[in-house]
Amino acid sequence: MNPAGEQKSMRLSVVVPVHNGGEGLRLCLQALAASARPPDEVIVVDDGSTDGSAALASALAAHVLTTSAGPRGPAHARNRGAEVATGEVLVFIDADVAVHADTLARMEALLAGEPDVAAVFGCYDDHPPARNPASLYKNLLHHYVHQHGAREAGTFWSGCGAVRRAVFWATRGFDETWTSMEDVELGARLRQAGHRIRLCPEIQATHLKRWTLASLWRTDIFGRAVPWTRLILRQGRLSSDLNLDWRSRLSALAAWALLACALLVLAFGLLGLGRLAIWPGLGVLLASAGVAVLNADLYRFFFRRGGARFALIAAALHVAYLFYSSLVFVCLLVSHRLRGSVGRSREPTIK
Repeated sequence: MNPAGEQKSMRLSVVVPVHNGGEGLRLCLQALAASARPPDEVIVVDDGSTDGSAALASALAAHVLTTSAGPRGPAHARNRGAEVATGEVLVFIDADVAVHADTLARMEALLAGEPDVAAVFGCYDDHPPARNPASLYKNLLHHYVHQHGAREAGTFWSGCGAVRRAVFWATRGFDETWTSMEDVELGARLRQAGHRIRLCPEIQATHLKRWTLASLWRTDIFGRAVPWTRLILRQGRLSSDLNLDWRSRLSALAAWALLACALLVLAFGLLGLGRLAIWPGLGVLLASAGVAVLNADLYRFFFRRGGARFALIAAALHVAYLFYSSLVFVCLLVSHRLRGSVGRSREPTIK
């Protein structure tokens, strides 16, 4: 695949939803303008911004739409942009993402070279500008997971992804009832309709967002774990894509074993049964080793990109992620099963 220097073979419409994009929006649009393969049109959908994002986008030569009674959410904004797009390919870029010079060229080359592929997406790069531990961890984890994901994907990512416009509308676009993970939900429908989606790790962009510990946990739990579990329950099967692969599942079990053993050590200590604590203490060591072995490559990656101190912090954040994401899944699964049981028990008996 030759990502640059080729004659355009298709028309690319870039859609950027924004709500108070600030400096990130400026960098996003400037990066698009500097692309080796420039977009044929850039449509910025201002979703109720109060910081002048619409004026900024207009000054940077984007076609600006404004949602009514915003903010209405990214799914609504992307659909409004897609409605006026004239390109045969819709490229979705988040307002806090700066594409690389070859990002659009690589998307075009893949879609032109593989006509049976309906959509393609890439990943964040491994040098985000925000270097605090939460931001570095979050962005590097995303990069690592996408770099090691299956190339034939069962999901989609709208942070930096492209889909053929005809296929997009044939599957009814983004479901606007989803306030987050709407791109994953769209990917599931694309696959159910028999379309191919490609994960291309060479397609990369820089994530400009600065994360805090609070925003990281809030997004992981309410913006990802909850809606992703909802999608899994709707489909009736557990996907093996990205961070739901077998290694992640075993890591979650090892993390819970670590927590259980640690609580037993604490309980024995409080009860004055220190001699018995040796056995759960051994369990702590074994479970910790299990998590470390299962994620050794990831933790080495953290070390290479941020040093020893960051690697320890990132490993701790990752173990915490294994706890709360799996806890959300189990809680919602149990709730779903209980509601189903109650519903069946209320069905009238036919005699």
